[in-house]
Amino acid sequence: MPKGLSQLAVPIGVVLIVVMMVIPLPTVLLDMLIAANITIALIVVVVSMNVKRPLEFSSFPALLLVLTLFRLALNISATRLVLLDGFAGKVIEAFGHFVVGGSLIVGIVIFTILVIIQFIVITKGAERVAEVGARFTLDAMPGKQMAIDADLNAGLIDEAEARKRRHEVTAEADFYGSMDGGSKFVKGDAIAAIIITVINLLGGFAVGVIQKGMPAGEAIETYSLLSIGDGLVSQIPALLLSVATGLMVARASGEGDMGSTVTGQLGAQKRALQVGGGAALALVLIPGLPKFPFLLIGGLVLFLAQRIPSAPAAQAEEAEAAAIAGPAPDSPESLMGEIRVDPLELALAPDLIDLVDAAGGDLLDRVRSLRRKIALETGIIMPPVHTRDDLDLPLSTYVVRVNGVEVARGQAPPGTVLAIGDGLESLPGRAGVEPVFGLEGKWVPAELRHQAELTGATVVDRASVIITHLSEVVRANASRLLGREDVRALVEAVRRTHPVVVEELTPALLSLGQIQMVLQALLDEGVSIRDLVRIFEALSLAGKNTSDLDTLCEAVRGALGPAIAAQHATPDGGLPVLTLDPRLEHSLLESLRPTEHGIQLIIDAARAETVIIQAQRLVEAAEQQGLAPVLVCSPQLRMPLRRMLKLSAPRLPLLSYNEISESTFRIETLGVVTDAEALAA
Repeated sequence: MPKGLSQLAVPIGVVLIVVMMVIPLPTVLLDMLIAANITIALIVVVVSMNVKRPLEFSSFPALLLVLTLFRLALNISATRLVLLDGFAGKVIEAFGHFVVGGSLIVGIVIFTILVIIQFIVITKGAERVAEVGARFTLDAMPGKQMAIDADLNAGLIDEAEARKRRHEVTAEADFYGSMDGGSKFVKGDAIAAIIITVINLLGGFAVGVIQKGMPAGEAIETYSLLSIGDGLVSQIPALLLSVATGLMVARASGEGDMGSTVTGQLGAQKRALQVGGGAALALVLIPGLPKFPFLLIGGLVLFLAQRIPSAPAAQAEEAEAAAIAGPAPDSPESLMGEIRVDPLELALAPDLIDLVDAAGGDLLDRVRSLRRKIALETGIIMPPVHTRDDLDLPLSTYVVRVNGVEVARGQAPPGTVLAIGDGLESLPGRAGVEPVFGLEGKWVPAELRHQAELTGATVVDRASVIITHLSEVVRANASRLLGREDVRALVEAVRRTHPVVVEELTPALLSLGQIQMVLQALLDEGVSIRDLVRIFEALSLAGKNTSDLDTLCEAVRGALGPAIAAQHATPDGGLPVLTLDPRLEHSLLESLRPTEHGIQLIIDAARAETVIIQAQRLVEAAEQQGLAPVLVCSPQLRMPLRRMLKLSAPRLPLLSYNEISESTFRIETLGVVTDAEALAA
């Protein structure tokens, strides 16, 4: 059906149903609508048995309401024709005469039995199952959400799969909530059927006797049989919908349709079939019972039991154990899982598991917030953190691993908080160190947090300590976390908004591998790569003339200059800088030599050590003032000097003159590195 027509079908159908309640219908049209009602009810029952999961028929509650309204409209239309004309079509007449044998008593009995089955048995049970299902689904919803978050943070699923699962959890809760209300429609429909039939009986008798002057017996025979026929015509599809409602709410989650599931589970119980068939044959021995039906059924069941292939109990137990245990330890699937290296892993000692416990730990939630923060700061998508317990770790210890290699380790004793400051001698606890800045502190009992704060100390909970440490590890290792697939995803993201920029850059000028090396070099110096469009544009211009990594990086840094300098500026617009003495800078420029590893500073070790020691002293002096300076030099010298200072002063950013602007920032010179000062020291 075309999309536009399908969107209009239900609204138009509801409007026509309302019209049916007002406008008299021809008997031929009423017969067709009654047949359609029964057919639709049969289809709904079959669909409810064939869906693998209830959510595959999530429109059932709404459809149930529409069909209930449709059936009531048919009741009204049929009642109008019965009372006005004494004839409501051949379908109702057939049900009133042929189905119940033309007997009013038989019709009333059959109608009553159908109502009892629907109202007391099926509807009542379906209503209770729907209530319990809705309550337990809502109760289980937080646990399912936390399980999805845990799988996402552990790297077992990606963000798209997590969104899909969250949507399914929400849809499941909405479905069972709707079914709880939908079961009330079925219950109300059963009550309405009884009332309408009674009204039809009384109204038909009154019309026949009072208005048309019929004898009482003739009026009862004419109108009562038609009223019973109308009741049966409406109750059969109502019963089918009640069965469908019961099937939908009673279905447990499974992987197959109801027919396959039931036959498969019954067929698996060969012994039960043998006992049942034997019991049916044993009933033949009871005097007075007909022998043929029990012989036929019992023999058929035993025949089916013999046809089912049987597996030894040992094989069944072995298969069950294998299913629980999973793949064998030396199977390829198991070995592939063992050798897989997680990009980012947080290992916790056994006594730190409470930090990720769904009952009260919020570490996983903080990791999710950290991923968003890192993306905004650096421009990379932080890989999922595989959080697990490690029995080999000492108690209270956590370890951060990047690509399987330990890069950080810390302590977070249970039941404590980290207090940083002076005057903590009076408080119990054990010495600790803030892992990022190396500040000395003390792990004090959590119940003494307020007392620690009164001493003026900064108090941090365990999860905050770990998250802060993890964030610094991610920033320091951002270049190692940016893989080739990550670069491809970033390129495709830019392609969607700026296709020309990407087409001009790759693969025409640079490969993904070359782009990755440039981005890694930027991240290695703490430069955010959020502005990928500007980065790619700069690479396109520089890539036409060279493929040298240093030259490409400097071209990108020149384009990002103000943004790079802004990362190191103070809140009031100041930029604390260290500079090189002009004579020293000129001498270093003359010492630049091309090598297979790029442009390098070729100077003697003593002079290199002098420059390094001076830079370290100036940095320490600035940090004592609460400032984080940058070292400024010429563009040609920046990268070789960075290589020389990387190991000894990893936190000292190096900027070129092209990357700072006096019109944007207020330059504050904190010191000058000179040969004379170095020699004097």
